Amino acid sequence: MKSKNEPVYRIGVAAHLCGVHPQTLRAYERMGFIRPSREGEKNRLYSDEDVERVRRIQRLTRDMGVNLAGVEVILRLIDELEAARRDMESQMSEYLQEMERRMASIMKNPTAPVPRDLFNLPVPRIVVKKNVDL
Repeated sequence: MKSKNEPVYRIGVAAHLCGVHPQTLRAYERMGFIRPSREGEKNRLYSDEDVERVRRIQRLTRDMGVNLAGVEVILRLIDELEAARRDMESQMSEYLQEMERRMASIMKNPTAPVPRDLFNLPVPRIVVKKNVDL
């Protein structure tokens, strides 16, 4: 099973899937909106994630009337939100693992006295990045 970010589509197929001309994909790459993988020096390979991103750009420009400068800001904010979501999921996963580790320790010997601070789990470290420059 392929992942969403596995590069599989050549530029013509990707353009067809997105409903745009291949030159549009090249332009979006120049603008930094997408970063296709390269096969050799010339051949671009696009992933399902790239195709979804181009479709999002097309919805913003065609359907919502957003200009390319606005698209750039929106995409950057979406990327930052996605990074924050991944970070939050990672922190919560670590927190859950620590809680499970402590519970397993308690369950090994249920008759042993439990230190008072054993149930005080540390607060997950939530770091909010404030580097949005509009």
